[in-house]
Amino acid sequence: MGQIGASHTDTLAFLPTWLLGAGGGVLGLLVGSFIGAALLRMPEGRSLVFGRSRCDACGRRLGPGELVPVVSFLVLRGRCRSCKAPIDRWQPAAEACGALVGALPWFFAHNALVAGAAVLMGWQLLLLAMLDLRHMWLPMRLVGALAATGLAIVLALGWLGEIAARITVALIGGSLGWGLLALVAFIYRRSRGQDGMGRGDPPLLGAIGIWLGPLGVVEVLLGASLAGILAAAALMALKRDVRGDTALPLGTCIAAAAWPLFVLQGFG
Repeated sequence: MGQIGASHTDTLAFLPTWLLGAGGGVLGLLVGSFIGAALLRMPEGRSLVFGRSRCDACGRRLGPGELVPVVSFLVLRGRCRSCKAPIDRWQPAAEACGALVGALPWFFAHNALVAGAAVLMGWQLLLLAMLDLRHMWLPMRLVGALAATGLAIVLALGWLGEIAARITVALIGGSLGWGLLALVAFIYRRSRGQDGMGRGDPPLLGAIGIWLGPLGVVEVLLGASLAGILAAAALMALKRDVRGDTALPLGTCIAAAAWPLFVLQGFG
């Protein structure tokens, strides 16, 4: 089910890979800039569409020359032109990661359709991963959008053939992803008397299961577990206090495991 016929999907094959990658990277810089703004605005309940960009310290409106992704940060040396306050480092990080998500799939995915889908999936996962990493928060509307996007693409692919099989695999993957983590969360809560997992983690894995199918869910869980272990080891190496109840951004680990898997394998 992971392979899709080239006759239906390589509609961009006439374009050179480097051009697709470069175009995706440039677009990714812009998307990453939006993601960086969302990291600040969403937790505060501010609009992502309305309102001019301002310095977080002095409130001055930023001009077009100060809003060029990555470049403006480097030119300004990471500080506001007026008040010299440090610019949030999450902003250039989001822009750079957005560019990588937009570019890399065109070089590693097995066809153009999977590459395009991986870019769309990756930008959504990047926002969720960074929100979870910074705020320990997975907004359900964003998780729902990830699930809806995956289901819409699967339905579109179904019209190319095997529609019943594709929908079945997607639904089984989504149910398995949500059910596994929901069961773990339930057992932990009953045994410890407190929540041991964020409420957004099971729906996130369920949404990813729609994209990757049931086997992909298992692979993502293994990858996320490894990422969590490495994160805990890194914290310990930095002399941080790590205990059994130390909160780790599981959603970030899940996203980090899921996206490269989809790039390389495609749909479940």
